[in-house]
Amino acid sequence: MIKKAVTYIKDVRMEMSKVSWPSRQELLGSTKVVLILSGLLSVFMFGVDTVFNNLIKLLL
Repeated sequence: MIKKAVTYIKDVRMEMSKVSWPSRQELLGSTKVVLILSGLLSVFMFGVDTVFNNLIKLLL
């Protein structure tokens, strides 16, 4: 059992060394894009929710 765990950890370390990690600049750029798009989507969803809420109130 321990031999399997050691083999697993060695394999994980080997695979992690093959990963192409983003630079700090790339990471910051991606983070900004995610935050901006999340904000825009939340504003859009708020607008859609408000419109549907008002339509339901008019119908009832």
